[in-house]
This record gives sequence, C-alpha cells and structure tokens, in this order.
Amino acid sequence: MSFRLIAADLDDTLLNDEAKISVRNRQAIRQAVDRGILFVIATGRMYRTSFPFIRDLGFDGDVPMINCHGALVKMSSSEEVILRQPLVMEMAAAVVEAVEENGCYASLFSDDLIYIKEEGEHSRFYRQLADVKLQITGDLQRFLQSREIMPDKISVICPDGSLDKIASVLKVRFGDKLSMLQARPFFLDITDRKATKGQALRWLAGIKGIKKEEILAFGDGHNDLDMLGYAGLGVAVANAKPELLEVADLVTAANSRDGVADVIEQYVLHRSTFKQNGSIDHKGG
Repeated sequence: MSFRLIAADLDDTLLNDEAKISVRNRQAIRQAVDRGILFVIATGRMYRTSFPFIRDLGFDGDVPMINCHGALVKMSSSEEVILRQPLVMEMAAAVVEAVEENGCYASLFSDDLIYIKEEGEHSRFYRQLADVKLQITGDLQRFLQSREIMPDKISVICPDGSLDKIASVLKVRFGDKLSMLQARPFFLDITDRKATKGQALRWLAGIKGIKKEEILAFGDGHNDLDMLGYAGLGVAVANAKPELLEVADLVTAANSRDGVADVIEQYVLHRSTFKQNGSIDHKGG
C-alpha cells in the first residue's frame, strides 16, 4: 500500500504523556514528508494551540491543519482558512441557552479566542493552557447575537459530571443537527454535524486528488472514529478508547511508546527492524 497523506491526532496519539512529540516520532514524520507525503494534524484543539507542533516538526512550507474536530481547516503559515463549518449563530445561542438552563457552563471557540460568560473554575482551566486568549462576555447569548458570532465549537463544562444528562437534553432538542463528543472528563464538545475529522479529511483529500486508500490516519478518541473509518489504513494507539480499538485496522504501541513512528517506519519507510517487538497488532479483514 502506497500512502500520500498521513493524518494524526495530537493529544494522547502523536504527543507523549508530557504533551510533546518524541524524537523518534518527529524523525519518522520528517522522513515521510521528505518522500513527498503530506502530513496533517487533525485535532480538537484550535489553531493557536496546535500550530506550535507544526513548528516543532520543522515544516518550512504552508500545510493544512484540521482543527476544532474538523470545523476548521487552516493553512499553517499563511493562516488562510480553506474550509469552515461553524455553528450558525441561532443554533449556537440555542445551545448556550439549553446548557445554562441545566446548570452547566458554555465556552465558545471562534477566531482563536475563547468566549466565556464569567470567571470561574472553567476559566481557570483554560488559563492553564499555553497561549490561550479568553474574553469575558457577560450574558453569552446576548453577546453571540449582538456580534453575530458563529463559533467553530462550543465546549460544555459540567462541574458535577452530568455530561450524559446535558447530552440527552441537546439530543432531544436538536436531533442530528449537532456533533457531540466527550473530549475530556467533564467536557462535552459540540460542533455542527458536518464538522468532524473524517468529513474534513475527506474534503481535503478530494481537493488534493488523494484517494482514501492512500491515507494513513492515527487516533485515540471518539472524535477520531470517522477519520479512521475513512482512511485506507486507520490506526489506533494502544491507549485508545475501546470503541476505537474495536474499529481500527491496526493497533500500534501507546502514545508514550512511539506508536505513530512504529507504523510510519514499517508502512511508509518500509523498515523492518522493529517488527520483532510485537508492538503492532495486525487485525483481520
């Protein structure tokens, strides 16, 4: 199988437990890129917090990045937005209303800013993240409507952990108009139903003239399901969610053990030196 595009999730997939790209992963990706293969980060993060990893990989050119679970495809250097699937303002306002009625907090992600109603535990969490800009808005619905903001995603924080309850409420109210997933404990991320990593990857491959069988994709979480399902070879790291381990074509070593490099070295660079370590589970099919 000959690959032309490699897509990789960041957190708990390409990044190790220290949230860094290991030397081995970096070298494998660089060597694949040197062979003319397009490497694409596909993450739930916004552009601002994912671009540093493009820089860390040492890419000189302008490469596409899939951000906000697929709501945004943006070029790394020029910052040109080539695809955007935001929540329309009316839908976003209705989601915020439902979230606040159920005692949870909503955060809006748009244009590399995070908009929140007020300071609190949720704002302290965001301030711990590197290079994140927060804007306190007061009444979030009124702010949305007055600025006509269409957010790329909405993060819902339920301090009491009642994410299943709010997800059920949103499902009843909005049906299949939303894509919802639990990105972190106590966090529910909401995007437009067309904004998923798999759909963004399909679109990007289409404009690049790349066939699905020429795509290698890596992931660990629920937001990687349709991306791995679309790719010609969908790979889950060993620490992935059970649902992803079940559907992946391959299971490689954990993020802390260079699982991404394992597969790139074997399937792209065609090295066999590490095959003896048994770190890749070749599933039937």
